[in-house]
Amino acid sequence: MQYAPDTDAVLKLEGLERSFKQGGREIQVLTGASADIFPGQCVALVGPSGAGKSTLLHIAGLLETPDRGRVVVAGEDCGTLDDDKRTRVRRKTMGFIYQFHQLLPEFSALENVVMPQLILGRCRKDAENRAEDLLSTLGLKERLTHRPAELSGGEQQRTAICRALANNPRFILADEPTGNLDPKTSDLVFHELINLFRSEGVAALIATHNLELAKRMDRTLTLSNGLLVETT
Repeated sequence: MQYAPDTDAVLKLEGLERSFKQGGREIQVLTGASADIFPGQCVALVGPSGAGKSTLLHIAGLLETPDRGRVVVAGEDCGTLDDDKRTRVRRKTMGFIYQFHQLLPEFSALENVVMPQLILGRCRKDAENRAEDLLSTLGLKERLTHRPAELSGGEQQRTAICRALANNPRFILADEPTGNLDPKTSDLVFHELINLFRSEGVAALIATHNLELAKRMDRTLTLSNGLLVETT
């Protein structure tokens, strides 16, 4: 599959450095990590536990600030943005999926997917239509009014995927999105997730320990010694 030139990348990570102090010593997590993610790509992010995958995703999602380097989202350099503008960029261009679904327990599946749309200013009717379409695509048409506690683990994560896509983001950042599911359910939900991303034309950077799942994506980036390396 061919992709656009670097200038058309929906997410550019340039020379990211990040360190933390622990027990009186400095631990260097990122030492110059760089990568371009293009529209429509599903990219696996792999590496051993503790390599810094979650840190990288937090920086890419403008939830943390690197010590050095740049994050460019849809052509906008986000390094100089204040907190309000960073929040605006997140809401308009990104979706997030975590290992644990983090659904609001007092709301139904439909309401959980409607909520981020209302925050962005979409009218309730349009938000409900969008939520129902997404949930139905992932086989949850009969579960719209169920609260998270009434859903299975796979159904909860499907709802979280729909929530991440609700506002038509340019790209998704996912941290072990099926890591909390049994192998059979994980494989099924991951298959549905990738198909939905591709049908929506959304780019995705997905951290996973599962190398078999990584092989089903368009590219694999390995985080090693603080750097991102393209692997096959």
